[in-house]
Amino acid sequence: MKEVPKEDRPRERLLTFGPGHLSNQELLAILLGSGTRSENVHQLAETVLCHFEGLKMLKDVTIEELIQIKGIGQAKGVQILAAVEFGKRIQQFKEKEKYTIRSPEDGANYLMEEMSGLKQEHFVSMFLDTKNQIIHRQTIFIGSLNASIVHPREVYREAVKRSAASIICAHNHPSGDPSPSQEDIHVTKRLSESGKMIGIELLDHLIIGDHKFISLKEKGYL
Repeated sequence: MKEVPKEDRPRERLLTFGPGHLSNQELLAILLGSGTRSENVHQLAETVLCHFEGLKMLKDVTIEELIQIKGIGQAKGVQILAAVEFGKRIQQFKEKEKYTIRSPEDGANYLMEEMSGLKQEHFVSMFLDTKNQIIHRQTIFIGSLNASIVHPREVYREAVKRSAASIICAHNHPSGDPSPSQEDIHVTKRLSESGKMIGIELLDHLIIGDHKFISLKEKGYL
């Protein structure tokens, strides 16, 4: 069997020109990985596509149909089937509408149901884009709030990673009383100062109680 020249191999062509420049045959050849003793990978890919009239019938292919083709065993058949299904899922995927925070109430409502009944303190950060839409939320730590545990580094590392424009922090008081402690205020000021240094604003720090909350921004601590 004649070997495919290196410059014509689909993997090399993809790396050089990008996937959009490859034919269906070349993309399928990458999935197959190798040919057989009688056919190189290009020829095997062409055989598969001809059998299924290009992509027309391949989108509904079964493993039984694939392994009927000479050179396609169970392993190669599974790879093709997985790729077809993955493509379907990408096509059907619809991104959930992002939640927009326009006020402290919006932030509290986003977290209230989940956080108001917790038996331990959870410190959560919400990372926002330039439109104040939540792009990610993350529990930073679980336990009693103090400045040594809630380090700005942990909060802003994720903010930088997510390319966040701003953040809103929140934590719950298991007692049900959302009144801020001196430690809450100290942590808030420290986070705010750190955010200003790196250009990611801390918009608010919410304290969640028993279906009620307090905004430290509204209280004048930000």
